[in-house]
Amino acid sequence: MNTPEDTGSALEHDGMSLKEGRKKPSIQEPLFDYYNWTPEEEVELREDELSHIVEIYHFPSEFKTEDLIRSFSSFQQKGFDIKWIDDTHALGLFSSPIAARDALRMKNPMMKVRPLSKSSNATKAKARSCSDYLLPAKQRPQTSAALARRLVIGALGVKSNQTREEREAEKNKLRQAREQKHLAAEQREDVSEGK
Repeated sequence: MNTPEDTGSALEHDGMSLKEGRKKPSIQEPLFDYYNWTPEEEVELREDELSHIVEIYHFPSEFKTEDLIRSFSSFQQKGFDIKWIDDTHALGLFSSPIAARDALRMKNPMMKVRPLSKSSNATKAKARSCSDYLLPAKQRPQTSAALARRLVIGALGVKSNQTREEREAEKNKLRQAREQKHLAAEQREDVSEGK
């Protein structure tokens, strides 16, 4: 019996010579393992649970936080914040459920808004897992640069270029802020005691 080596000729087999050997078939690994797939658990949220939060979705992935905040600029004074889920989903944190309801009525061609109770399972799960950090947004308190200026001037050992009237005005502003904070604390205490 003659073998290809004995005859000196290469027999063609499936487009390749026997001298070169056979190509082994390549096996591509699957991207998704459908055998171990289990349906996503449905995350249930009550209508009143986390009602100060809305899901913002279906916006371009190029959007940044500033773009979303600009879209809800009318809520900035009342308190509004953004927490990202992924490139095209975010949570809008409002100061109250009433403000969130007002935001749901807004129409914007670049994005959609829906209540958290009707959002995707991934969004609900994310919101529930970090609900301690998703408190209602509060307006940022007024700040003053007086303390920072005093510390810098003291550290550098230079004389302040602020006039006496400007320093007095700053002190009065800080005193009024302290009084307002104290008054607000007293009012909260009176409400909790039922006075």
